[in-house]
Parts: sequence; structure tokens; C-alpha cells
Amino acid sequence: MKNPLHYQISDYDCGPTSMLNAISFLFQREEIPPEIIRNIMIYCLDCYNIEGIAGKSGTSRVAMMFLSNWLNGFGHTKQLPISSRYISGKSVYLGGESYINDTLRRGGAVVIRLFLDEWHYVLFTGAKDENIYVFDPYFHEESYEDQDIVWTLEHPEAYNCIVPEERFNSQELMLYALGPYEGREAVLLFNEKTVITADDTIEYFI
Repeated sequence: MKNPLHYQISDYDCGPTSMLNAISFLFQREEIPPEIIRNIMIYCLDCYNIEGIAGKSGTSRVAMMFLSNWLNGFGHTKQLPISSRYISGKSVYLGGESYINDTLRRGGAVVIRLFLDEWHYVLFTGAKDENIYVFDPYFHEESYEDQDIVWTLEHPEAYNCIVPEERFNSQELMLYALGPYEGREAVLLFNEKTVITADDTIEYFI
């Protein structure tokens, strides 16, 4: 059984919420060990704000890189068939040859850092016709004014908005842009039992 994806419960927990949503998207509820949930919450929310309050600046890039490495190691223990890879900088973009598009084509999920009104983590779960299927964990009562972003509540187990691929590649600090290359990062995640391999998709190379 798959759980519906869920929304963050504060202004700060987009990072762990998006990581937990990635696990929910990739695996059945009965497969998910509690150690995964515990460690995602332990490793995230590590940033202090200017008043020195823990967690009020969300989750650092270092924490996401560490968590990605931990998840990949956890997969090697055979307790959950998960694999994970952290990418950053110019490797993080949307397009035909990108690691992100490849991950989505092969049934994986991507936790990615982008700009909302500040830095924010969301989950990518699919791609079609140069659009990306996104679950944004920050709940919105109203749609954005940008007409090219389509909001929907009809697919709670996969996505809540559809965003044109080209919007993400902007280096400007605009809505859903990945921003300057030096600040870009993403975590690529797969369920090794369901991932589509190159041998499964001959047309992928044509």
C-alpha cells in the first residue's frame, strides 16, 4: 500500500519532508523500516538561524549529501532496496541528457533544492512533454499567479503541481528556479526492485 505524500508541518522542514515523501513514493508502506524515518529526521534540520535557534534555517546541503550517502549505504545492507546519489553544481539541470531526467525516466525520484521565496526542497516524481511532475511540501491555499504552473490535488500519491521544465534552469532567483550553479544540488533515489534499466528500454539509446 502506498501512502499519500504529505506536507511540511512548519516553515522549516521541507528537506526531511521531501526525503520522506521520496521514500513513500518509491516504496510500499509495509516495506519501509522505521530506521529510515528516524535517521532522516536526525540528519536534517541542522541549520541555525541568526538568533542561534536550531532548525530555523532548515536543512543544509552538507546534511543532504550525508543523508544521500547514508541511504545508499543502507541499501547495501539489503534492509531496503534503495540507492541514492547526490549531485551538485552544473550537473543539476533539466534537459534530455541530465541525470535528473534520466532518473525520472527510469522510475526514480529526485529531491531538489530550488527557489520559492527562499531556498526550498521539493520532490520530482515524473516527466512528460517537457513538464516536470512535482510534489511541493509547502501547502498553498491559492495557486501562484504564474499561469504555467498547474496545481492539482488529484494525485496525492505522486504530485501536486506540474511545472514546465524550462523554468527550473534559470539562474535567476525566481519561482521554482534552480538558481546559480554554485548553489544547486539534488538527491537521486531509486527503488532497485522497480528501476527501469538500460536493458529494459532499448529505445532510450536511439
